[in-house]
Amino acid sequence: MDYTIIDAHAHLWLRQDTVVDGLPIRTLENGRSLFMGEIRQMVPPFMIDGVNSAEVFLSNMDYAQVSAAVITQEFIDGIQNEYLAEVVVRYPNRFFVCGMCEFRKPGFLEQAKTLIAKGFKAIKIPAHRLLLREGRVMLNSREMMQMFHYMEERNVMLSIDLADGATQVPEMEEIIQECPRLKIAIGHFGMVTLPDWLEQIKLARHPNVMIESGGITWLFNDEFYPFKGAVRAIREAAELVGMERLMWGSDYPRTITAITYKMSYDFVLKSPELSEKEKALFLGENARHFYGFTDLPVLPYIKNMSE
Repeated sequence: MDYTIIDAHAHLWLRQDTVVDGLPIRTLENGRSLFMGEIRQMVPPFMIDGVNSAEVFLSNMDYAQVSAAVITQEFIDGIQNEYLAEVVVRYPNRFFVCGMCEFRKPGFLEQAKTLIAKGFKAIKIPAHRLLLREGRVMLNSREMMQMFHYMEERNVMLSIDLADGATQVPEMEEIIQECPRLKIAIGHFGMVTLPDWLEQIKLARHPNVMIESGGITWLFNDEFYPFKGAVRAIREAAELVGMERLMWGSDYPRTITAITYKMSYDFVLKSPELSEKEKALFLGENARHFYGFTDLPVLPYIKNMSE
């Protein structure tokens, strides 16, 4: 069976240069970054300049036969709105990009309005980063709710990664009740390896809420390929909310320091635990419908020299 494969959770940046929780994050060399007090291999070592560009990602996508990708954001990479606005202009049929505001302090509503006016079709909130030492930023605060209503009225999507377990689930329930037409994608598969992850998955029982698996290979890294525990988790989530509510995501490029990009979905493709229809929905059809991708390229399989 031929599959349309769409990555619902990936990242791009030209350079990391930011501060999170008072600790610096800086691009170094040979794919490494200074990350909150230690040196980490942020991207593969052959990306010697640390530039995580659209062009390098497209090369990986073409090789792995991934037709399109949703580019989300995270505070640890710095706000990448300017670069992502350029990316979607250059490659409109390959990328759907999310804008991001500085949600850790007041004033983000006006930032969101500016991003939407510039053409961003989604806003990303790394909500797990909002449990600040100086006080928690509530997702159901007055300014947040104003923003969600503004987004709902303009058909702008919400992409969000939640804190572990059920910590922010009640806030999300209130948002969904207040803004029932707001389309929401919840990332990191509910932080699947931690307690109460299914409480996040249950949010997809609401008609406009989807769950994407960005980072699932990172969460099951100790198990490693073929990530049988991850497949069982996908099966469990599908039994709870339906496979049509779930989307594959890679969390590129961080996850490809341990595995190849193709391996980040190949474990699903080769699993006997999922049907062909379920694989097609999870790997691309759900994302195609949810994000409205059209005019996707047909990517031929290119034989490896080792074959």
